[in-house]
Amino acid sequence: MKNNKQQTIHPMNKLALPIAVLALLASILTFFLGQSKSELVYVDINQLVEGYERTKVERTAFEKKASTLKANVDSLMVSWQDELKNYEKERSSMTKKELELKQELLQNKQQQIGNYQQAIQKQIQEEDQKMTQTVINDINDYVKDYGKQNGFRIIFGAKGSGNIMYAEDASDLTETILDGLNAQYQGR
Repeated sequence: MKNNKQQTIHPMNKLALPIAVLALLASILTFFLGQSKSELVYVDINQLVEGYERTKVERTAFEKKASTLKANVDSLMVSWQDELKNYEKERSSMTKKELELKQELLQNKQQQIGNYQQAIQKQIQEEDQKMTQTVINDINDYVKDYGKQNGFRIIFGAKGSGNIMYAEDASDLTETILDGLNAQYQGR
């Protein structure tokens, strides 16, 4: 005997294929939309440092301080040179003991000025590094916040030394970051 059972298609089975297709399309769309924010972008650190208004302010203050410190060394050197000239003039009228004493004093003073000059150079170098690090810290903090707020997974830093060999212009966030960085600095 033949089995005359008719197969009935359940209405849920008819919806399964369109729902699966819609789910697939939604996941593909989500993937590509998610990828648009994770594109590789970069900033030119040299341009940020040079264009950042705080760099100019800090550099001006640093140069003023360094100039004052160098002027102090220069005035000590001039004073020592004047003493040396006076010694040369008065040398013929001095006793042997006075000559030895004056030479020793001049040598000690020259050595002290040399030590002071080295200390000043070290201080200037440390001040320069401190000023530069302050600016770099500001830039790094701003770029980190910008990246988080705008959904970037990575923002590369190019230093003009070949780190990034090629990038599309659209991948360069330098001007955008610089504008925001300066606006934030002016708001302080």
